[in-house]
Order: sequence, then structure tokens, then C-alpha cells
Amino acid sequence: MANLIEIKISNKIPEIEHVCEEITRFSRQYAVPDKDIFTLHLAIDEILTNIISYGYSDKDEHYIEIRYTLEKDYLKLEIIDDSNPFDPADAPEPDVDSNLADRKIGGLGIYLIKNMMDEINYSSKNGKNTLVLTKKCKHK
Repeated sequence: MANLIEIKISNKIPEIEHVCEEITRFSRQYAVPDKDIFTLHLAIDEILTNIISYGYSDKDEHYIEIRYTLEKDYLKLEIIDDSNPFDPADAPEPDVDSNLADRKIGGLGIYLIKNMMDEINYSSKNGKNTLVLTKKCKHK
């Protein structure tokens, strides 16, 4: 049996904090390890910031849906929005070996998410983007 919460926010940066608070509260009810909650916070912050800051071609209000599910041995974060399509798998890998002063800005957050999550799936259909992040996780 899955344990699920759904959160709907507008495309405003301050809304990200609300999402992290709800995810933390829900996760603690099921004894999700703090390291996994921290990983979720990083992923949520990076993805929602990118959607809100770069995903829309207008200044209108849009809504983003977040579904967070705890299954037996993993957790799943699903983000659904109507921003411009963007598949994180298509993002170029940042040059993590070069000197900090020589690196291009951007791309590091997605790189971290790719390395912290066990699975990342993206789809775009009928004007909606769906990004699903899955991480193996022991919880009660």
C-alpha cells in the first residue's frame, strides 16, 4: 500500500519552502532517513527553481503539482507542470573537473540529481511535463 501526499503550488519561488516543509513532515511520519529527506530537498529546490525561473515564456500564474509516494523499498517524487518541455536527461554534463573559475554557470544541480536518484523519467504529453524521480529508501 502506497503512502501519498499531493501538493499544488503556483509558480512562485517562495512556494518551494512550503513543498519542502510538507515533504519533511510527511517523511518523518514514516521514519524516512534524514539523508534521504535532504536529498529530496535538494532535488525539489533544483527542479522547482528551474521550472519557475526558466520554464515559462510568460509572466502568468501557472500551477505545479507535486506527488510524493512512499512505497515499500523506495520513494517517488513526481512533478507535473505546464512549462516549456525540458528533459533533464538531455542536459549537457557539466565539467566538474575544471577549475571553478573556468566552469560555465548552470547544470550542476541537474548533475547532482542524476547522481543522487536511482531513476529519473521524463515525459511530455498534451502540454504537461511529468518528471518522476525514484530513490531506494528504507522506511517504516
